[in-house]
Amino acid sequence: MKNGLLIWNVVLTLLTGYLFINHVGSRKNNGGAKNNITDTAAVNRPVSIAYFEMDSVASGFDMVKTLKGDLSKKENDMSNELDRLTKGIQQRYMYYQNLEKEGKLSPEQAQVAGAEIKKMEDDLKNRRAQMEQDYNDFMAKRQTDIKTKIEEYIKEYNKNKKYTYVLSDDPGLFYYRDTSFNITLDVIKGLNQAYKPAK
Repeated sequence: MKNGLLIWNVVLTLLTGYLFINHVGSRKNNGGAKNNITDTAAVNRPVSIAYFEMDSVASGFDMVKTLKGDLSKKENDMSNELDRLTKGIQQRYMYYQNLEKEGKLSPEQAQVAGAEIKKMEDDLKNRRAQMEQDYNDFMAKRQTDIKTKIEEYIKEYNKNKKYTYVLSDDPGLFYYRDTSFNITLDVIKGLNQAYKPAK
């Protein structure tokens, strides 16, 4: 589904660019528009497309590696905290169960114990939901940061306007590509040179 939408967006972008160029060219031929050197240069300039392989950038960009490490640490911390809370509930449950077996738990105390266990379970459920939300927010923000860094680098890389379009190639998106327009290694090298990880 994601790849289908991406393909559709690329096709629509290219089609829009083609229609725009044809429209501007036909207006020039009809005398309906002012002759402008910049417009003529833009219309006569050949379309040049470069691409980079997103999976290679994802595995080679240090910022992505840092994110993977941060996510792994967060997952580990979440797992440890949830295990600790779950063990706490189990220990408390066993404690009350032993009191009941020994006949040391009155009906009123059993009711209080049940309410305490229920509250601990609710707290665990709420904590799990909060941690998952924090994790998703953290991941979404960092992914946006990575996307922004890539976009900024591509703009800087293409400041001489050599390419009309620079596309990211996800696996399976294109069936043929001329590898002479593959700028993946340049992108990875430039991104890593510009990336300054937080100490």
